[in-house]
Amino acid sequence: MIAAAWRGAAQIGTPALRLMLRRRATRGKENRARLPEREGLDTTPRPEGRLLWLHAASVGESVSVLPVLTALQARAPELSVLFTTGTLTSATLLEQRLPDLGLDRVLHRFVPLDVPSWSARFLDHWRPNAAVFVESELWPNMLAACQARRIPLMLVNARMSARSFRSWYRVPGFARQIIGAFDRIHPQSPEYAERLRLLGARTLESPGNLKFAAPRLPVDEAELARLRAQIGIRPVWLAASAHPGEEAVAAEVHRRVSKAWPGLLTIVAPRHPGRGAEMATALGDAPRRACGAPPPPGGIWVADTLGELGLLYRLAPIVFMGRSLVGRGGQNPLEAARFGCALATGPHTGNFTDVVARLREAGGLCEVADAPELAAWLDAMLRDPSRRDEAGQAALRMANCESALPDRIAASWLELMR
Repeated sequence: MIAAAWRGAAQIGTPALRLMLRRRATRGKENRARLPEREGLDTTPRPEGRLLWLHAASVGESVSVLPVLTALQARAPELSVLFTTGTLTSATLLEQRLPDLGLDRVLHRFVPLDVPSWSARFLDHWRPNAAVFVESELWPNMLAACQARRIPLMLVNARMSARSFRSWYRVPGFARQIIGAFDRIHPQSPEYAERLRLLGARTLESPGNLKFAAPRLPVDEAELARLRAQIGIRPVWLAASAHPGEEAVAAEVHRRVSKAWPGLLTIVAPRHPGRGAEMATALGDAPRRACGAPPPPGGIWVADTLGELGLLYRLAPIVFMGRSLVGRGGQNPLEAARFGCALATGPHTGNFTDVVARLREAGGLCEVADAPELAAWLDAMLRDPSRRDEAGQAALRMANCESALPDRIAASWLELMR
């Protein structure tokens, strides 16, 4: 939870950080034209009236708060929101989703790195009436600058893993300083709430996980109809958000299962679309959606486009969630659960412990250890459509269990600004 960029800023100084940002831009990890925002520099005028600053690290956190922004606009249509993130993918997503949701008073900017002078410049320009941080994005210098300006602070959908708790517990004074900076904390679960209390949280609100209240991912209906016509009645499954090493697992599963299911279509969607070419080569020159290739008659199709998981979840009723067989913490299975997909995941899901446990207990998710177990599960889902549908419906019910939470949190944000 202690931001790596803050540790770096404390050690290497601003000239080196500027060089680091330029190098990241060269590698396509920063928007070169908007690098000044990373230093707190912005010529955009501050909107008139009240302004809420909302910060989310990346895509998952950004998506989770979109329903809250919709509820917030309904309660306070005159309120402006400054929404900061730290990644290009999150910026692209918000550029697409905010207009679609009618959130025309939400302005996106890249968050400045946690350098005291950069934080001060950012806050002095925007002068937010309150600041909300999402999940576990804690910036010590920025938090201190907010406190110095008496800006109310809230940590929403907060999580505190056992590993992070052990790290914080070794520095109790620093933990109280950072965790205690927040006027309100909304934890994802009772377990996280207790850990945060032990670290010095002042006001803990009733737990609830926003990931259970996020909207379904969008889709181009015309493209969905076109692809469904191309795929037809063939058996199909999706390995979603695959990380390095998991494409080999998907290939092994395809080899095993296609013996009994001729024409099986295996869709592999890399977590980072930029890996599409590398993945396709590893899969024996598999066709790539990013290059315009249609789904093959049978075999593996690499779906390496950005922002199309909503399309893929509608095409494939059976889904394996990646980043879970390679020890990297898992991906959010609720995105697929909202489409009634039968779900499997590997054992490494530490970033979504509560979500995975609740889906598993509801009968909406199966945990597998390796390619043979994943192949056996896939074969079972293909052989028994009623069992597959039951698992998908169980996942769907669990994914919709927090429908009232966004409005409750929106009300809390408005109370924070009083």
